[in-house]
Amino acid sequence: MDRSINFRGIAGSAGNIMQGMGKFVFGNDGPESKEDSYVERYLDRISNGTIPDERRSAMTELQSLVAESRSAQMSFGAMGFPILLNVLKEDREDVELVRGALETFVSALTPIETTQGPKTESEEDFYVRYYTIQLLTALLTNSLKRLQEAILLIPRGITVLMDMLMDREVIRNEALLLLTYLTRDAEEIQKIVVFEGVFEKIFSIIREEGYSDGGVVVQDCLELLNNLIRHSSSNQMLLKETMGFDPLIAILKIRRGSAFNFTQQKTVNLLGALNTVELLLTGGPSSESGKDANKNANQAALAQKNILDHLLLLGVESQWAPVALRCMALRCIGNLVLRNPQNLDSLAKKQVGEEPHVQPALNAILSIILRTSIAQEFVAADFVFKCFCEVKNPNGQALLASTIAPHPNQGDTHRAASDMPFGSVLLQALVSSDVNGDMEACCRASSVLSHIIKDNLQSKDRVLQIQLETPTPSLGRTEPLLHRIVTCLSIAASADRENDQSSHLEESYIQPVILRLLIVWLVDCSNAVNCLLESAVHLNYIIELASSKRYTACVRGLAAVVLGACVLYNASREKGRDAFAAADAISQKIGLTTYFLRFDELRKSLAHPSSEQRHRKELSRSSANSMSDFQEIEEDETNKDDHHPVLSEIFDSQFVNFLNKLEADIRENIMDIFSRTKTATAVLPAELEQKNGEVDGEYIKRLKSFVEKQCNEMQDLLARNAMLAEEFVKTGGGNTADTSQKPSSGRERVQMEALRQELEGAKRQIESLKTEKSQIEAEANHQRNLAVKMESDLKSLSDAYNSLEQANYRLDTEVKTLRQGGSVSYPDVEAIKAQAKEEAEKDSEAELNDLLVCLGQEQSKVEKLSARLAELGEDVDTLLQGIGDDTAIPDDDDEDEDDEQ
Repeated sequence: MDRSINFRGIAGSAGNIMQGMGKFVFGNDGPESKEDSYVERYLDRISNGTIPDERRSAMTELQSLVAESRSAQMSFGAMGFPILLNVLKEDREDVELVRGALETFVSALTPIETTQGPKTESEEDFYVRYYTIQLLTALLTNSLKRLQEAILLIPRGITVLMDMLMDREVIRNEALLLLTYLTRDAEEIQKIVVFEGVFEKIFSIIREEGYSDGGVVVQDCLELLNNLIRHSSSNQMLLKETMGFDPLIAILKIRRGSAFNFTQQKTVNLLGALNTVELLLTGGPSSESGKDANKNANQAALAQKNILDHLLLLGVESQWAPVALRCMALRCIGNLVLRNPQNLDSLAKKQVGEEPHVQPALNAILSIILRTSIAQEFVAADFVFKCFCEVKNPNGQALLASTIAPHPNQGDTHRAASDMPFGSVLLQALVSSDVNGDMEACCRASSVLSHIIKDNLQSKDRVLQIQLETPTPSLGRTEPLLHRIVTCLSIAASADRENDQSSHLEESYIQPVILRLLIVWLVDCSNAVNCLLESAVHLNYIIELASSKRYTACVRGLAAVVLGACVLYNASREKGRDAFAAADAISQKIGLTTYFLRFDELRKSLAHPSSEQRHRKELSRSSANSMSDFQEIEEDETNKDDHHPVLSEIFDSQFVNFLNKLEADIRENIMDIFSRTKTATAVLPAELEQKNGEVDGEYIKRLKSFVEKQCNEMQDLLARNAMLAEEFVKTGGGNTADTSQKPSSGRERVQMEALRQELEGAKRQIESLKTEKSQIEAEANHQRNLAVKMESDLKSLSDAYNSLEQANYRLDTEVKTLRQGGSVSYPDVEAIKAQAKEEAEKDSEAELNDLLVCLGQEQSKVEKLSARLAELGEDVDTLLQGIGDDTAIPDDDDEDEDDEQ
């Protein structure tokens, strides 16, 4: 920081005072005037001389003069400090000249005993302290860290500086400026300064200087205050407990309607106070554990002091205020209500303006977004809605969404927007491109709508139901708002192509902001995805945005994210609109390699410093002096890379992280789609079972249909594999110089992974069919063996029956012989035989029936398995040949003959 001009002015003023007092005290005799001329002559030779030896000689003579004459010291103090400080800065290589300058400084600051006139010790001490502080300040600008460390080693060094804040005004101001340098990023010095009661001294000086109407001293006080609370939650708490926030609120007070009172210095002072408010509302550095609790306490304490009224007056109602001031006030409003239910409710109910032009504060902020011609003011006002619609305010989102509806007088361009509800004004801006081609208003309204529906499914569905009057012939009904948004996007793209290169930067943020709205809307909302895919035109247009090189990398990447959301959050089962259809369209019209490359391009295009870092820029004397006109805001450095500054603000780190997570989910989902069949039904063994009551012909027909379906799906997989392989070959063969390298660029890995998963899926299906075939063959062998066993059991039963018949015949013969041989009365053998035979026949018949039933069931299974083996290509007759030849079952004729016998 070059302070030579400011220092020369201060030193010159002090020198004039000193010269006047010197003449009054010591008289105006000849020798003193002569010494003044000598000092001036030496300084001129040192400053304007061109011969090094002459400059060194003049420095030596000057050092000798100020070492011997008090009058020369006073003259040197009035005019010599800036010149010698310049020597220390610009002539460092001339060691002799620099040494002489330092010796001159020492001689000038060393008191000299004199007999001329009465001695005034206080005056000597005053100037010694004054120039010592100036010298330390100059040294701090060149070696801040080293001097901070050195001052900490001096006992009570900081305490002495703090005492100087209560000294004369000139000493006080210089000590204040010195402390602003010392407290920058110096935690130990900050602790000592706060312990010495710096907060009371700061606000006492601000009050004496007139608050925001004061001069540069108020600016220095606020800079010192911000240094102390920027990285310390404990210092913020101490400020709140000792001084409170009343003195801070007093700085922000302005008179309503004071249109011409915003001088440059007052604007700087107000910016410093708003910077203090912003630091308090952030609660301290993120690394401190008590940051959130301190932030909530500061929000509540500031809200109790009605700071919202002052911020609305500065940021919303005072449109004559400088732009930089309005923007910072709007950002403070956003931080005040962020995740604070009480402050959110206060902002929702707050009214601004004067009768009869009173309107809700949110409506007024929306009007700023839609009408301002300054991009940074749009960003600041948009930040208010972002904070208002954060996670902890779903009711606020629902409230704003409920007002979005066409207004009866929406087409009346002469009707004041203040007479319309919030949602009607927003909706009018969204569709204004159809009326007057105002894409800027449509874009900004899209940004506000994205905040209203973000992470709120109820609000998404509510806005999705809005129907516009313009009919869509292809749908045969009114047009949904989502379709109109896509139409606005296409209009913006057409307008962008028509614009020349000079205006490309000004238009480049419109399409990304609208695409961001589509992304926010589609995420976790299958109804929105289904609505978007109702017309194939919409999908084809988004594909064109993602594939065409006419658009920026940011537009192509965001369009790719929209397509991915149509796949990831697609719950439709309608052919042509399901996730498979969307994935197929991406693969066929863009190509998976190119598609995934769009995510990498997007990530690079959004790689910029976070908005928090840009808005936490310290406001010091140097930065304030560099702001030549507070009606203009310097363009962000990202413009050098063909980025509009709005993109750096709208696409903050939070949204970029959201896109990165969404990208990972999209990649995984698309790869999963291309690694499985179109249906979720797998080959299940249950489908091979014959249903109850199903005839063989129908069963065979159903099995044939199932096999044909499996074949079709396998053919589809083969076609997909062929397409992916072809694309992979094209990608790999595009650069023959890199054929020896491994696929590490991402695109090759994606394609190889897709092919690998496709092949693994086909292998799994083949293995499943082989396993099923083995199981069927094993079951057939088992049933065949069981049938053989049943036939063997049946033969054994038949043999047993024949043996029984033979035994009965023998007994019957013996009984007849006994009857013929004597007259003894015997029981009725015939009756007994008949009864025994009847019982034996019943038992045999029951057992035979059971065996026949079992045999019939097994025969049915054999027939089914034979049919299945035939379908699988096995020769059933060959397998069954020879079964049962080695066994014989008695014929019925033999049984009849046995019965007769």
